[in-house]
Formats: sequence, structure tokens, C-alpha cells
Amino acid sequence: MDTRFDPFLWETKLYTKWEQSGLFRAPLTGKPYTILMPPPNANASLHAGHGMYTVDDIMIRYKRIKGFSALWIPGMDHAGLETQFVYEKHLAKEGKSRMDFDRKTLYNNIATFVRENSGLIYDQFRRLGFMADWNRSVFTLDPHVLTRVFETFKKMEQEGLVYRDNYMVNYCTHCGTSLAELEVQHETRIDPLYYIRYPLRKASPLQDKTGYIVVATVRPEPIFVDTHVAVNPKDKKNKHLIGTIVLNPLTDTPMEIIGDSYVDPDFGTGVVKLTPAHDQNDFTVAKKLGLPIVRAITLQGRIDQNGGAYAGMTVKKARAAVVEELKRKDLIEKIDTNYEHAVTVCYKCKRDLEPMIIPNWYIKVESLKKSAIVAIQKDAVQFHPKKYKRHILQWLRAMHDWPISRQNAWGIRIPVWYSVDDNPHMHVVFLDSKGNSVQGEIHTLLKKHSFDTIETGLQRVSPPNDATYVVSHNKPEGTQYLQETDTFDTWFSSGQWPLVTLREDEYQTRFPTDMMGTLADILNFWVSRMIMFSLYLQHTVPFKHVYLWSMVADSKGQKMSKSKGNVLNPIQLVDQYGADAFRASLIFGLSQGGKVILADEKVRAMRNFANKVWNIGRFILLQKSHSVPLSGTPRDKQSEKIIKKMNTEYEALEKKYEKNMEAFKLSPAFNGVYDFLWHRFADVYIEQLKKAVLAGDEEARLALEKTYMAAARLLHPFMPFVTDAVYESYYGVDTSIISSNQT
Repeated sequence: MDTRFDPFLWETKLYTKWEQSGLFRAPLTGKPYTILMPPPNANASLHAGHGMYTVDDIMIRYKRIKGFSALWIPGMDHAGLETQFVYEKHLAKEGKSRMDFDRKTLYNNIATFVRENSGLIYDQFRRLGFMADWNRSVFTLDPHVLTRVFETFKKMEQEGLVYRDNYMVNYCTHCGTSLAELEVQHETRIDPLYYIRYPLRKASPLQDKTGYIVVATVRPEPIFVDTHVAVNPKDKKNKHLIGTIVLNPLTDTPMEIIGDSYVDPDFGTGVVKLTPAHDQNDFTVAKKLGLPIVRAITLQGRIDQNGGAYAGMTVKKARAAVVEELKRKDLIEKIDTNYEHAVTVCYKCKRDLEPMIIPNWYIKVESLKKSAIVAIQKDAVQFHPKKYKRHILQWLRAMHDWPISRQNAWGIRIPVWYSVDDNPHMHVVFLDSKGNSVQGEIHTLLKKHSFDTIETGLQRVSPPNDATYVVSHNKPEGTQYLQETDTFDTWFSSGQWPLVTLREDEYQTRFPTDMMGTLADILNFWVSRMIMFSLYLQHTVPFKHVYLWSMVADSKGQKMSKSKGNVLNPIQLVDQYGADAFRASLIFGLSQGGKVILADEKVRAMRNFANKVWNIGRFILLQKSHSVPLSGTPRDKQSEKIIKKMNTEYEALEKKYEKNMEAFKLSPAFNGVYDFLWHRFADVYIEQLKKAVLAGDEEARLALEKTYMAAARLLHPFMPFVTDAVYESYYGVDTSIISSNQT
């Protein structure tokens, strides 16, 4: 053995040996133990957060050493919104946009882009030593996954759990898609708050000397479509206004002031305008009272044709133009330039979201979430840390019907077909043979363009709410059909991950799977949906345990981000200190659920520990060549006492270690082995037995070797390279801790 452990001499060699010898495949004997890898984005590269996949690898290696038929199944996610966003940035550099392509061409281009850029993260996972069965990898656009997703949708539609409706969604006009509640981020921002005068109609019963009321808003640009104003009926200063008629300050259209308890009397003047097509609260009031709902902003983020002189303007430009018009009319009471409020932004591009009413496919979640709630309450799924049980139950109880439509080209297209004959007023956008964008109702378009031209250049279909449709995997025969252009929300397909990763013959032995490790911030996004789908389709939970990984933070405890400039590249740390050091730094000194402090000095300290482990083994092995049996000579009583004490301490360590590992308390398990090897075994027992060992006492040396190797087996799940390098040095190149029962 060399004088120090050099990870770069060992890591590639050992990993290749593990993989080629079939160690990553589940053994044919032993109790099954299964973990499914949370699928990273297909075009992703490793970041610090991905390092927490190490938790899964630790559990797989631990169970394999314990004799289980442990299997870790990897996979990749097509990541609809994220991947298309990345590709569109690529297009922008070429001076192009997604609107330059028909839907099919755009999809194929993104598919090529993904193929050319995918697979890197698997190579990086290998650098970390992950023992996944790479031959079992599943991609969320694999044919069998598509079939499962289609069948699930069809079953839900047939059972009345699917519906299509105009509904208020959070819409990103830049990414061109609606976002689920959990994909919305909130930013606190300072914006102008405009106090606008609404003239009283002369016939109003209210005789106010000013001749107007004042309404506060941060969004004056859609005023032209507003038809009502509201106050809280319990607001003493304003409730007398209910029934009063005022004039729309932009259109002079009469507007009634109504009462509704949602109005906050402390906001502005306590009088608010209603824009039902672009505000969730206003939409709810309008639906409840049957008020008009008129759209002011297009899906492209511009003022629509209802805007008159403002039509075609971006929201920002329209706001400035409307404010100037109101000033010209002397209808601006004042402007509060220091108004602080929460703004919803896209979690991906960080641009402001527009509340929009668009046709959307929905899943009714009431029955689905009830089953999930009952299962979680009964601990059919256990959460680690335990606090997340409360978190997911709170989310499920508050969960609304789930919008599953996304306006992306990249993704699993919703298997719904619209007959052109049965839906003549369906709105269609397509590129003609010259690449020009054409749109209109299908019955009008077919007078000038062939169906084949429309279908080939198709970008988007927007059927009316009452459109008839056929659910089918393939295009129906007979009349002319256009397929729905919306794709499934990625969580709809990835929510079925436990159902598409196992083989049919494994459901009897490996389902439910044993553990799902994932980031806490997608507990509601993903874990809740997997539980609901599994209960709905398999009548059982998908996994027995959920381990919520900790957030990786910098040395100051701050979340890593490019904007802060505090991001550490895991591969650079591995290149500098070795994979074992990086892995161990994610676990050492971590409280369950606490932040993972990832700092250069911490990784360096774990590198030093790897060297310590190596040098302990080197010392014991070097003495083997000149050690001799005592040949009947009476054993030193002091050595016997030391060995007995060492064995007793190790046995206590092993029991505590296994208790911690079974409870997913990985840091205490690792910390215990760390302390034993460095501060007890090396600093105490080797020092106390060194004189006997150097004098040639083979039995004392063997006692050290046995305890050292037993401790190395405990350490192996956390630091696989150094422990297997030592094992190979002792027992030969064809051996491995994972496949050996030697203690």
C-alpha cells in the first residue's frame, strides 16, 4: 500500500470493476430492497443539490452489505418546461424563436438537442460512485411510459375525473405556458400604486361634492374591460356606496359598485375595481355573482383587440399610456411610488406572471387526495424527518383541482382529438407553406388552405369549452381530426414514476418500493402525486419511506445560487479531494432536516479522514509480513484486556450504527464510525497494542485487522472507494466489500 490514499489511482479502476462484475445488478438471492432514482432533467449537469443523491447510494450499499437484493433504478425526466426554456435560449442566440417552427418540427428539434446534451449527469453520478443499475435506466418519453400515461388519462376521463374548462391560471407569456400553484414564486417589490378617480354618474343617488370616488390599483392598463367596482359590505366608510353607479374612467361605461367580503377595507381607499379575467379574487366574485368576464391581455402578453388605442401594446407600454391618458383627463388623484407588494413570477424565467383565463384540462382531486390522506395518516408512508408528514397533509387538504395542461411543444401530448366537422369554430394557429403565421377559425381557414397544410404547419389549437373530442392514443379514422396541442404537466407523467420503472414480474416482490429520496421542495409537487396515482392505479402506496434531503448551503448557511456567486461545483471538489471526501462532507455533522454546509475546508477534512482510514489499514497490513503466532507462549494479559475492551466497544458501535441506519439517521451513523476509527481505534487501541504488534504478535494484529475491516464495512456506504481499495489491498483484486460476507 502507498503511503497515502490517492483517489485518482483508485476511483476509475474500482468503479469499472464494480460495474463490469455486475455488482450494480440486483442479486438473485436475498430479500428485495428497491429505490427509484428521482429522474434528473435529461440535459442537466451536476450541481451541489444533486450530491444528495448520495443518500440513496448509501442506503443501497448498506442493504447490499446486509445481504439484501438491493436495486437502485435510475432514470431521466424530459422536463417539459425547463428543457424547452433552455432550448429557446439556444434559439434566441441564433436570432430565432419557437414561433418560427411548426409544432412537430419544434418537438423534433428539441428532441435532437436533448439527445446531444443528455447523459452527462450519469457520467457525473458515476464519478460519485453511485451503484445504480444503469442498464435499467428509464426515460419519461420511453414508449412504455407514454403508453402508461395515455392509459391513465383515458381511465380517468372515462371515470369522470377529467374535465376541460376555462379557468384562472398563472400564465407565463414568455415561456408560453400555464404554471401550477407550486411553480409560482412570490417576490416583494416596490411599484407605483395609482389612485384613480371614477366619475359618479349624474343619476347616482349619492350626492358627493367631489363628483367621483377614488380607486387604488397597481394595474391601470386593463381598466377598459372592467364592468364593476367593489367594497366590503362591513366597511363603515364605504358600504353606503353599494348600488352607486360610476363611470369607467377610460370608456365612460356605467359601472355598479357591489359589495363582497373579499375586499380588504385597508387596501388603498377600500374601493377596488374588478378585472375578472386577470385576477383570481375578481374571477371568483364574478363566477359567484354572474358578472361579465372580458379578457384584456393576450397569451403573448399584449393588450388584445378590446383595448382600442392600446391594442397590441405590451402590458408595460399600455400601463404607461393609460396613466398618461388618465392624467390628461385629470383622473389621477395621486400616485404612491413606494407601494410594497407581492408579485407572482415564473419560477423559471423570473418574469411577471399574468393571471389568465384559458381552456385547461383538469384532474378532479377530491377522491384521489382523500385516499392519500388516509394512507399517510396511517403511516403507510413514513416521512423522514417526521415533520414532513404534517407538511404534506396540510398541502393535500388544501389542494385544488389540478390543471394538467401545459402549452409546450416538448412533452407528452394530451391524447385528445378534435373533429374539424364537429368543431367548426375551433381556433387554429399554423404556419403556411411559406412559413407565414396564419390563424383563425378552422371552418374559415379551410376555405383557403388544405387540411394537410394546416395539419403540417400546426402550432396550436384552441377549441371552445364545449368542444367535442375523442380520447385516443392514435389518430381516429374517418373524418379530419386535429390533436390537442397542449402537453401534460410534467408532474402528471413523473407522478407515475413508481409505476413505469419496475418490470411487470417485479410488482409482486418489489412494490411498494422501499424508499424514495428527494428534495423537500418538491414534496408537494411530486411526492403527493406519486402517492395519489399509486393508490388510484395499484391500490397501494408507491413506497414505504420518503427521505427528504437537506438543502445544500455554503459555509455561511446560505442557499447556493449563481446570483450570489457562492456555488461550489461538485465535480471540481471531487477532482481536488476525491469522491469519498465529497460524499462524506454531505453527511458529516448533519442534523436530520438541517442544512448541509458544503465548504472547501469541510471536504478537505473528509479527505484527511480518508487518508487516516487508509493509513490505519496500511499499518496493520505492513505488520503481517513479520508477525508470528505466539506458539504457545502465554499471551500478554494486558493485550487481552485491550482487545476485549475494543471488541466490546465495536459491538456497541455496530448496534447503534444499525439502529441509526434503519431509522435513516445517516449522519449519526457516519459520525459514530468516524469517531471510532479516528479517536478510539487509531488513537487508543492501535497505540495500546502497537508494542505487541511490532514485537510480532500476530494474534493482536489479527484482532486489529478484524475490527478494522468490520468498521470499514460500516464505513463503506459513505466512503466506498477508500474502503474497497483497502479491502482489495488485503484480499486481492477480485474481492469487494459489497460482495463479501467476511467480517
